[in-house]
Amino acid sequence: MTGRDTQLLAIRPIIESIIIRPDMSAEERFQNETLRPIIKLQNDLLLAIFSNYITKHKNVFYQLTIEKRLGYIENATQKDIKFRNNLKGVIIGQFTVLEYENYRLHSPALNKRMMTIVKQRLQSNIQLFETPKTIEAS
Repeated sequence: MTGRDTQLLAIRPIIESIIIRPDMSAEERFQNETLRPIIKLQNDLLLAIFSNYITKHKNVFYQLTIEKRLGYIENATQKDIKFRNNLKGVIIGQFTVLEYENYRLHSPALNKRMMTIVKQRLQSNIQLFETPKTIEAS
């Protein structure tokens, strides 16, 4: 294992609720051992990226009802390929070389799992995406 790999693994949060069972599929194991800790580590950055996405798309998000905001997040993470690739890059960049090799073998299934977790994280933090405050000049 390289120094980079060791450092990456050292900074990942430990998620106590994760249970690894011998009968898990390779994709489920990768999700629990790699994706969930990385996404938790990158949470603040993922939130900042989505906040910037809202701004780049003319703040339409702020005029939506809560239900439509949840749909907006789902649509952004599932259908906007450039945004989706940006999010994937933030996560894949935290893989060790061995994890990347494993990811390559199962990338379609793992991409789906990855985007589902990211979507859920953004949706569960929806209260953080409130209308930006304007500062009035005095």
